[in-house]
Amino acid sequence: MKRAIIVINAYTKRGSELNQPRRLQEELASLGVEAEIVRNSPAVLRAEADFAIYLDKDKYAARALERRMRMFNSAAAIETCDDKMLTHLALAGFPMPETISSLLCYTPEAATSADLLGEAEARLGYPMIVKENFGSLGAQVYLAEDRRELEELSERLKLRPYLYQKFIAESRGRDVRAICVGGDVVCAMKRTSPDFRSNLSLGGKGEIFEPTEEIRSLCARVCAAIGLDYCGIDLLFGKEGMLVCEVNSNAFFGGIEAVTGVNVAATYARYIFHEVYGSAPRK
Repeated sequence: MKRAIIVINAYTKRGSELNQPRRLQEELASLGVEAEIVRNSPAVLRAEADFAIYLDKDKYAARALERRMRMFNSAAAIETCDDKMLTHLALAGFPMPETISSLLCYTPEAATSADLLGEAEARLGYPMIVKENFGSLGAQVYLAEDRRELEELSERLKLRPYLYQKFIAESRGRDVRAICVGGDVVCAMKRTSPDFRSNLSLGGKGEIFEPTEEIRSLCARVCAAIGLDYCGIDLLFGKEGMLVCEVNSNAFFGGIEAVTGVNVAATYARYIFHEVYGSAPRK
């Protein structure tokens, strides 16, 4: 019997987060793989399975589990994508918006560094993106229109890791989400929104987008640089071409499946089957 575990967060209740593992479970079952959905816990480290699909962001449990079995994605890839500044550093040399890391602060009464704000202001201008390193669904991304707002955001976030990023005016309220499996773009959609962020979870709308060869090549290089089996890559429309904005190792695929009609879960399941068992899965 071919066996797998699909690991989800210990506490999650959101339907969007439960759809992902259920769809993968169904597609793996069609290939003859019995996949159990399990919440992260110490018991997960004792599970007996051929492989794990890791849909949590707990980097400590991920590294421990990876010692016992093959994981999709790897612990290192998950950790890199979960931290937006680590993602930026891992993709040095790739077309990305100019980015400046905040300075770590452990002193609540300390004022935000004036030198840091001055550097961000001079290099990035306004409006400016201020983004927490850890966050999802666009909820931890902010826009500073001037120095006052930049100071207020920096003061509010100073005890957390965050970054400053150049605002790409040409891409305001629109981007491209590309889903990649094994380094290949399997589908893509253009997202648009009246907000400066285009996330579907924030009211954005999606439409089918046909990726160019340039986009396919860029996404393949991103996957190779981080070591990703599966991901969603968010691309911005720049003056001279597409820019990599973020990379999500556990990108939800329910929305893009509905927009494009592509069965992402089946594509990912077949890829995993071939990687683990070294043969073509049954149809």
